[in-house]
Amino acid sequence: MRSVSLWIVAITMLSACSASAGVGQVPAGPSGEVSAPSTAAPSGGFQVEEVYGDLQHGWDIGFLPDGKVLVSERIGRFTLLSSGKPGATGTRLKADTGDILVRGEGGLLGMVIHPDFRVTRQFTTCQTHTENGKAADVRLVTWQLSDDEKVATRVKELLTGLPVNPSGRHSGCRPTLAPDGALLVGNGDTASAPRISQDRKRLGGKVLRIYLSNGQPAAGNPFPGSPVYTYGHRNLQGVAIRPNSDQVFTAEHGPDKNDEVNLLKAGANYGWDPSRGGANTTTYDESVPMTDLQRFPDAVPAKWQSGDTTEAICAAAFLSGPQWGTLDGALVITALKGAKLLILTLDQPGNVTSVAIPPEFNDKYGRLRAARTAPDGALYLTTSNGNDDKLLRVTPA
Repeated sequence: MRSVSLWIVAITMLSACSASAGVGQVPAGPSGEVSAPSTAAPSGGFQVEEVYGDLQHGWDIGFLPDGKVLVSERIGRFTLLSSGKPGATGTRLKADTGDILVRGEGGLLGMVIHPDFRVTRQFTTCQTHTENGKAADVRLVTWQLSDDEKVATRVKELLTGLPVNPSGRHSGCRPTLAPDGALLVGNGDTASAPRISQDRKRLGGKVLRIYLSNGQPAAGNPFPGSPVYTYGHRNLQGVAIRPNSDQVFTAEHGPDKNDEVNLLKAGANYGWDPSRGGANTTTYDESVPMTDLQRFPDAVPAKWQSGDTTEAICAAAFLSGPQWGTLDGALVITALKGAKLLILTLDQPGNVTSVAIPPEFNDKYGRLRAARTAPDGALYLTTSNGNDDKLLRVTPA
């Protein structure tokens, strides 16, 4: 167990801040607006515990009703942990994952435990898929855990046809359950065909909204008969529902600058278009803005951008519960390249009012991938360094 004296440093000039952001300011968004953060450091501290090691690129975390924890690993492996506390033991599940494309950013990715798991023992994953040894698509697959907790068996292909890059690049893919029971799935645009993000008939570079039971488009979607909920995204790997609200926030990789945190609006365009309005039909032009308001005046500006460089932000989760004190309701974002944790404080409409870094995460655990909040309010994270990766449990000191 590692106990840390916790003060949180307000980010003023993170390496990723835009040049326009001055001391004590949040980096400017696409609209040029800059918000001044609170300068007060939260009281108390964090307790960071290493629950389990011996993972390899742990991609997502699922909490089972009996207290066990399931981790999906990008290499095409499931590890079931005996608990979410330090000293947990791990079981490698037997599972047919031989058709998963484990390459680059592709592999066994996001995961969601079904709300009726006690009865069905089912969970659903995102995974890059091969057929006859060739990249085919990104798909959602529903699995069932055996009663003896040693085997995961495929139940069905829930949704297929999400585009894939043979290199695995920009595969996404993060599923999260909304309070209304719909499954929200953020994914990537494959970094290949330049028009995918803006083409509402293709499923890449989107947030999808479907039924967990059958993969069909959920009722009330903005485009009738389509699973598409929002479009114009680049490579979205974090989806989080704000507690006690219907606000959905996403975390998205920028190219060489401007990672984004977005607040979703049904049917909205988020402005990524490497085709330059269709002028480039074959060239994936990454020099375009993350949110191109010139080509798409109605595109939704980000609530936060990283500025002149990228942190390669990934997962998103909300801290929830009075035990978190002043951080109750804050949005947590993991960073891969930046090797840190970002904590965003939000006002009621969803604007970012401050950004902070817990100093003990600042490159001390390396690349951080998954972030999920457990039923007891604890925050769980995975590292993604490729060797002896860990599951971390974070609570207030």
